[in-house]
Amino acid sequence: MDDKTLTFNRLRPRLQGIAYRMLGSLAEAEEVVQDAWLRWHEADAMASDHSEAWLVTVSTRLAIDRLRSAKVQREHYTGFWLPEPQLMAPPSSPEQMLERADDVSVAFLRVLERLAPEARAAFLLREVFDADYSDLAEVLGKSEVACRQLVSRAKTQLQDDRPRYLVTHETHHRLLSDFAQAMTRGDFASLRSLLAEDAQLIGDGGGRVPSFPYPLLGAQRIAQLFYAALLKHGAKVRIEVVGINGHWGLLRFIDGVLESAQAYETDGQRITRILVQRNPAKLSRLAAILGSPVSD
Repeated sequence: MDDKTLTFNRLRPRLQGIAYRMLGSLAEAEEVVQDAWLRWHEADAMASDHSEAWLVTVSTRLAIDRLRSAKVQREHYTGFWLPEPQLMAPPSSPEQMLERADDVSVAFLRVLERLAPEARAAFLLREVFDADYSDLAEVLGKSEVACRQLVSRAKTQLQDDRPRYLVTHETHHRLLSDFAQAMTRGDFASLRSLLAEDAQLIGDGGGRVPSFPYPLLGAQRIAQLFYAALLKHGAKVRIEVVGINGHWGLLRFIDGVLESAQAYETDGQRITRILVQRNPAKLSRLAAILGSPVSD
């Protein structure tokens, strides 16, 4: 490999991380990184002297442009839009927990959708990737004052819907394991007891598979939904506890076919929100990794 290729490969995870957090789509993030590679390959020697800054700037600007187009499409999306999930184990050490925090969780990426593209870029680069305001100004082509305002406004927009509880991954795993076992047994009482009274379920079917056009609210109704699936499919239902976007979540298979990827939020005692990805287009990559077909 030549020096430019080695440099790009070294920085690829950072560029991919920025693009995925910007777009909530692995496929689109990879396209952004590929476009950045093509531009890097054709760039002059001056770009090589400032490789990381150049590549982060180009990738972020490409992601902003792509997100502007995606925003228009998502305005006409059928039902709720949730990000494409990826298998990613929770941090295994306190240091990793501090480093990663919740910056790639399904819940966090969903909340970021309320931000305009430039505000999302500014917030992510500053709060997740620890960029200086001078770097933000270079990336966004704005003054440092304007960048500070973007980040401040983004924080204000997000503050009401950020995760409210700090729950250890061990506690999260225990709750989800109990919930998965209750689903497998068809134990309605246990399902309901593990859900907060004001629990919420949001599903993304993308208009391709059935999903609720509004949040399903309340422990009783959500427990009934999961229980009904057991009554309908019985032993064909299989549940796996896996790492989804850095947190423990569940995969549900029906007759060996991946039916959904489910992200969970908890207060440490009960499950407070469930984000269910059922859109086959957003499950296909995950299903391919697992060697499973995906429902359609």
